[in-house]
Amino acid sequence: MRIIVHGQQAFGKSVLEALLDRGEDVIAVYCAPDKEGRPADAIKEVALARNIPVIQPKSYKDPDVWEECKALKPDLCVMAYVLLFVPEEFLHIPTHGTIQYHPSLLPLHRGPSSINWPIIMGSKKTGLSIFWPDNGLDTGPILLQKEVDIGDDDTLGSIYFDKLFPMGVDAMLEGVDLVRDGKAPSIVQDESRKTYESWCKVEDVEVDWSKPVNETYNLIRGANPQPGAWTKSNDVTVQIFDCVKGGATDGAPGEITAISDDSVTVAVNGGSIVLSRVRPAGDKKITAVDWVKSAGLTVGSVLGS
Repeated sequence: MRIIVHGQQAFGKSVLEALLDRGEDVIAVYCAPDKEGRPADAIKEVALARNIPVIQPKSYKDPDVWEECKALKPDLCVMAYVLLFVPEEFLHIPTHGTIQYHPSLLPLHRGPSSINWPIIMGSKKTGLSIFWPDNGLDTGPILLQKEVDIGDDDTLGSIYFDKLFPMGVDAMLEGVDLVRDGKAPSIVQDESRKTYESWCKVEDVEVDWSKPVNETYNLIRGANPQPGAWTKSNDVTVQIFDCVKGGATDGAPGEITAISDDSVTVAVNGGSIVLSRVRPAGDKKITAVDWVKSAGLTVGSVLGS
């Protein structure tokens, strides 16, 4: 099949490389426009190194962009992490249409931060979907899905990089094979089960130390490493990254109850959070112990707005 790969950044690059490594006929790569002062996207660099044409429209609503794609005579478009809206006029140009990766079990967690929210909400599993995109937001029929467990200590980073990223590359290849073999399902999503969450933003992940320990812990790990849960200390913001749940401890919510050689314990409702790595505003990531020492915090100091 004559395949177009449409994507960006590390995931798009890996999907492109996987297709090329097994000898697929990739006839063009579509990716986001270059940004002034920044290096070329990783997927663009791979395409140029392999002598594959690179096309970077500012919009996919332009009929001239559709005509340019038609001239390539593609059989399938593979979308691997695309942020620009792509209308059906473009999606339906390839003979077999377009398939797309989304890191959730659709129709659950439609939207751009679909890995953060299941962790923050305390879910025990999530997954990925390869689907047939349409003019809605993550609303098209499902081709295939894969589930993954969310472990008690998983973070956004571990779920994505250790599970959904490598599994997603393999799933995209599996989707291509199903299309080629004429065995690709098109299962309409159950709208009664749909959920949608927008971007997980900095303002969404301020730590409220009065919340239950599980809720607080889920928020921190669901925002690690992006956007980074945060709290205040003497009106200075500090982001919280590596931590574990601790047991019950005497102290008001947000109160530092212990400082050891390698961690700082903070009281929350029903337990504690034991901090090991943080990032004060304007600084790099440092140990929680180094942070409390530099900030002049001691047992009894209270974090929070």
